[in-house]
Amino acid sequence: MQAYQHCQDIANQHYENFPTASLLLRADLRAAIAVIYAFAREADDFADEGDFTPEQRIEMLDDWEKQLDLCLLGQSKHPIFTALADVMQDFELPEQLFRDLLTAFRMDVHFQGFANLDALKWYAKHSADPIGRLMLALHGIQDKHALDCSDAICTALQLTNFWQDFSRDLPNQRCYLATEWLELAGVNTQDLLDGNLTSPQLQPAIQQAILSTEALFQQGYGLLPYLPLRLRIQIAATLAGGLSILHTTAKLEDPLHQRPKLNTWSWLKVSLNIALLSLFPRYYANKRGQT
Repeated sequence: MQAYQHCQDIANQHYENFPTASLLLRADLRAAIAVIYAFAREADDFADEGDFTPEQRIEMLDDWEKQLDLCLLGQSKHPIFTALADVMQDFELPEQLFRDLLTAFRMDVHFQGFANLDALKWYAKHSADPIGRLMLALHGIQDKHALDCSDAICTALQLTNFWQDFSRDLPNQRCYLATEWLELAGVNTQDLLDGNLTSPQLQPAIQQAILSTEALFQQGYGLLPYLPLRLRIQIAATLAGGLSILHTTAKLEDPLHQRPKLNTWSWLKVSLNIALLSLFPRYYANKRGQT
């Protein structure tokens, strides 16, 4: 179908973020995953690409949600939504997960920072968690505990991306550290955005961010026993890689101006952890008190 090819072309243009050719993806699910990716990719571009005003961005996102409404009625002529209607019906995908993603993109347009960890989790509930839930839905996994563990992993990944990107986000006037953490460290958001703080001054807040994120990763191990082998390997890689990046970030001397890079030894440990998590999922889930 031409609509599916359109979505696949979008996915292929961003291959570095979307492994459509990965052998870990079931062949019969690749087209559906490409459609989901195309929906999110286009909406994400509305939120932060180009020279549009915030009002124009919100209007484009609203129009995108109207296309979703038409899609659910079988009336959209847009190729992405033509394919999406098919995928949503075939796999019984919850429409709310797509609306949640659009909510997160609107939050990106009107970024206001985060008061505390709960606020960060609320953002990730809309920006990251829906992707994990959609992947589980494609594999027919509906267990509530599995969904909760998937949310923990996705939220942890979202937060890890924040903590490794201070050097990119702060110059763009985006601080993802919770205001509560900054206040406990005796600093404030505006001084951070103005470049008036050093990494040592920020260390207590960063440490709290790392600890909170690691706890979420640990909770995520409980997902592994629910997964078929190929998906389990993929999620094991996500867990092992995400934790390694988080730990490397924690060891940076100047996280405000450095980004974590995994060395050869780190990659070897990640590879070993992927194998162990894939082969002994229940052991690691039990070890962390998740089953």
